[in-house]
Amino acid sequence: MIITHLVTHSGGFHADELLSSVVLTQLYPQAELIRSREQQWITPSADKIIFDVGGDYDAKAQIFDHHQRPNPQREDGQPFSSFGLIWKHYGRAYLEAMDVPADDIEQIHEKFDAKFVLPIDLLDNGAIEPSVAGPLSNLTLPALLTSLKPVFDDPSPTADDGAFFTALPIARQFVEAFVHTLKAKARAQSIVLKAIAETGDSPILELPTGMPHLSALEKTKADHIMFVVNPRGNEWTLNGIKLSNDTFDQRADLPASWAGLSDAALEEACGVKGAKFCHNARFLAVADSREAIMKMAQIAVKELK
Repeated sequence: MIITHLVTHSGGFHADELLSSVVLTQLYPQAELIRSREQQWITPSADKIIFDVGGDYDAKAQIFDHHQRPNPQREDGQPFSSFGLIWKHYGRAYLEAMDVPADDIEQIHEKFDAKFVLPIDLLDNGAIEPSVAGPLSNLTLPALLTSLKPVFDDPSPTADDGAFFTALPIARQFVEAFVHTLKAKARAQSIVLKAIAETGDSPILELPTGMPHLSALEKTKADHIMFVVNPRGNEWTLNGIKLSNDTFDQRADLPASWAGLSDAALEEACGVKGAKFCHNARFLAVADSREAIMKMAQIAVKELK
């Protein structure tokens, strides 16, 4: 049976059904997206997918609500929103439609669920409070998307629907950008793993361009690598390696005598012709050639001993 209608509730909207709509409209572009609470629309049939409304969760019947009791939960007991349910059942097909390589679909599905979907599920169900984001609470994705709802005294009878369909392409941009980032990280990891293998015991990792590298270093337990070098346009960069994505602390800092210097002053401090810049926080240095940046990297390593 061909899916002809995608059905969610009318009235005000939240991030979960909006983001569910992103996934489903990608998979069923010819289907009509309906916002209604009328029984004729929220009664399951083979040609409909119903989500965030209807009071039931039955994947075979293609109905994905989470407001009923008992509410659907993950294996670890954390609650699903409609987005989590749609992602569970349709996320892999969505990734395939987004040209994610087959070998990467499972890991990207899992990472997107953990990093993007689960926070939406928890916020929508009140399992975490927006206040956990502190002063950024009004800038979370759910808050920004729901801020697109019409104001309370908008008299238009189509205000809610109009705002929903205005918000939908904006939500789509966030989902697609996150997926593209995960795809890129998967591509980068294979490149970095190869470079790590070629590096051997050297504390300096050379990459063909700037790219995410921390996960590959952690995966291979390459704790001996202290710095990363790569070309950037007409220049080359020397970068420290963060201890994790949750901190700015590094495995090793660049020499203190370089901090904040540029051009002639930096050349004099490090003794390398072509040295151009060192960040005051000592996590980045720039030179005009590979030869110059490798000399700077070797000096930085020697100063650690």
